[in-house]
Order: sequence, then structure tokens, then C-alpha cells
Amino acid sequence: MIFNTFAYFILFLVPAAILFRLVGSAAQKWVCAAFGAAFFVFFSLTQIGGVAGACCLGIFLWESAFSRLYKERSFFCLIGIGQALAFLIIFKYWNFFTGLIFPSAHNPVVWSSAFLPLGISFFTFEFIHYAVDRYRGKTTAGSFGDYMSFILFFPTMVAGPIKRYQDFRPKLLNPSLDWDRDWQLGSTRILVGLAKKFVVADLLTAFTNHLTIPDIARAQRWVLPFWLLAYGMKIYFDFSAYSDIAIGSARLFGIRVPENFDWPYLQRNISEFWQHWHMSLYRWLVDYVFIPLGGSRTAQPRVYLNVLITMFLSGLWHGAGLNFVVWGLWHGMLLAGHRGWKAWRERKAPTSNIQHPEKLQIPSSKATDLSPENCGTQLAGARTALSAPSLRTLAIEEVASLAGTSAADRAVRAPFASWPAMKKAASWGLTFVMVNLGWAFFCMDLRTAMFFFRRLLIG
Repeated sequence: MIFNTFAYFILFLVPAAILFRLVGSAAQKWVCAAFGAAFFVFFSLTQIGGVAGACCLGIFLWESAFSRLYKERSFFCLIGIGQALAFLIIFKYWNFFTGLIFPSAHNPVVWSSAFLPLGISFFTFEFIHYAVDRYRGKTTAGSFGDYMSFILFFPTMVAGPIKRYQDFRPKLLNPSLDWDRDWQLGSTRILVGLAKKFVVADLLTAFTNHLTIPDIARAQRWVLPFWLLAYGMKIYFDFSAYSDIAIGSARLFGIRVPENFDWPYLQRNISEFWQHWHMSLYRWLVDYVFIPLGGSRTAQPRVYLNVLITMFLSGLWHGAGLNFVVWGLWHGMLLAGHRGWKAWRERKAPTSNIQHPEKLQIPSSKATDLSPENCGTQLAGARTALSAPSLRTLAIEEVASLAGTSAADRAVRAPFASWPAMKKAASWGLTFVMVNLGWAFFCMDLRTAMFFFRRLLIG
């Protein structure tokens, strides 16, 4: 993890954030771009990719230059999307896809020295977003420096959140000037992230390291769910820690980037879970995969297919392995099942006899006359009408009926008063269990995951 190194804070974050505050507004974008380029080269050389990885800085330079050709409905935008996908597929999925065609031991086109450029899963998604939104006319071009600072903004380069150019650029050009508050809140957020990482996530590794075939085979069955639950907690605290540090780091510049996690394990259904888990990725998938496929505007079977395709790609984005594909399809089936359940309940729901306000008939135009004379006349008439004993009794009975205030009604309702809370608790529990069961496919290869479930269910 880059964020827990002294080099990140001493060589990059603190100097860059201070210099960003000191220079003029015209130079701030170049501070972000220069430090981002140095960050990419330094950590490529020291942690991932080596010299070849450092040379991948050229991808950013090429993208920055080529993006100047993007215009609304321009063919260049489509080329930009294609080349971003090509970067991602070649570096991340070449051996995986070719390995599906050829046996691993006899793959004639295997890339034996393959490596992942730093942050490629995130920066390619930002490349695609910009090209698509320029094609749709949803964002302005900005300057070369604006775009370069956007894609090279190092606090979000490695682990997100995934930014949007039209959201980031105004904050870059007009950052917060409240140094004290920004540094206080930013530093606090960074410390929270570091605490999550070191105090919780890293300690849970002592349990998650046992998710191997030998340890699973030796373990008692009752231990297995706790190991899997430990992984579910570990990945949340680990990933949300990265996001906390990234968000806090950006705040030191006076720039706010999107939130990424919002108590996802407290949500009551799988749809709400995904709206609170890795939120920047979820929104990206909705805007650039699900909606272009047709979203919810098509027939129900096609909607379910769109959900499955979207989550299949989500799983593949997380890792080049069949286990990640299964994890994505697992969530796709859960989301499709939840949609089907909602649709079934809506069809079965009784039709209300209460007339909708927009369908109420106004007897005459005089009812909308708001002059003092007319208001007084209508008020007097209402008082006269309501003074009639029969109407007053009827009104009281109707209110009592709607509120269920009779003794007999209270006696019938009493045993079921806690049902809504019980239903919410059951819905939360089911969501929590299904999400955590899915982590088996995320943290283990398929063979190990299937062995885990066999030991868990059969023994």
C-alpha cells in the first residue's frame, strides 16, 4: 500500500499541497500534473512495474494530447474509448484471455513479463468517462493543463475514488481557501484511514490467511463462517481506508473528491448496498454500462440481462480471474432477483381507493379565487357545514377509522406492531449474509471457494 509509506507523505503529499496553496491559480494545475507524474514514476520504479512501468507515463501524455481532438459526436472520441480499453485489456487481461484459449502450460502468446501500470484500472475509467461525455456534449474540453492535472491527480490515482472531469475541474480552478479547516479535516480523514488500515484491517489478516485448502480442510466447520466474515470486514476497512486517505489528501489541496463508502453493511437490500459500496464505481457502471445497454427502459427480461452484464464487467474489473467473474455474476443475480421481487410485490399490492390529488375535480373557478371576500365566504360556509351534528360525527368516525383507534382494532394490531421492525431486520440480515457469502469467490480461486462451501455445508 503506497498510502502508508513515508515517501507518500514526505516526498509528495505535504510538499505538493503546500506548493499548490502558495503558487498562483494559473500554476496550480501544473503543480498537480508535475507531482502526479513524479508520483507515478517514483512508485513505478520502487514498487510496481520497474522501468517499464515508469515508461507508462507516456500513456498519460498521449491521452492528454489526443483528448484535444475530442468534440461532440466526434469519431475521435470513439477512438479514445477504444484505446483506453486496449490499454486495460493488454496490460491487465492479456494472459487471462489468451489463457482461456490456450492451456496455461502451452500458451504460445503468453506475456511472461506482464505487469500492471500503477492505477491502470482507475485511470482508464477516467479516460473513458471523459471521451464518452465529450462525445455526448456533457462536459467542456478545458485546457491541456486542466485535463492533465485531472488524470494525474495523485491522491486518487491508485485506489480512487473515480472522478468526473466536470466535477473536478471547477474545484481545481476554484479550490477552497480555508487553509485551517481544510488541513484540519483532511488530516483527520487521513488519520481515520490509517487507523482503519493498521488497527482493524491488518489485524484481521490473521484470520483471513486461513482461507486456503489445507487450513479449510483441518478447520472445524463452525470456524469457517467467521473466517469469511473476517474477510468481509477486512476488505471493507482496507478499501474504505484507501478512500479515506485519498479524500483527506485531496482536501489538503482544498479540493473535494467524491465519497466512496457510506456504511454499506447497514443497508437493507442489495440495491442499497451497491449505492453505498464503492459508490464512484457504482455510478460509473450505471452511467457508462447499464444505461447504454438500455437500463430499465426495456422489457423486464432485458433489464435483468443488463444487470447481469453490468455486474459481470464489475467482477472482471476487480480482477483477471474466473473467481472475480463469478463474484460479479453472484451480485448480478442478487440485484436481478431484488428487482424481480420488487416488481412482483408492486403487482400484488392492492390498488388504493384514495383519489390522487392531481385527479381531484375543482367544482368551479371560484374555488381558486384567493381574494379576501371569497376566502371569508368559503370559511363561513365550511364552519356552517361542519357544525351540523351528523357531519361532525361522521368526520370523527372517519378519523378514528383511518387511525385505527378503536379498542377492537388496537387489540387486533397489537401482536403485529413489531412486524415492520422485524421485516427490516430480516431484510438487513439476508443482505449481510448474501454479500459476505459472495466474498468467498472474491478472496479465493474457484477451486478453493467450492471446497470452502462443500466443507461449510456438507462437512
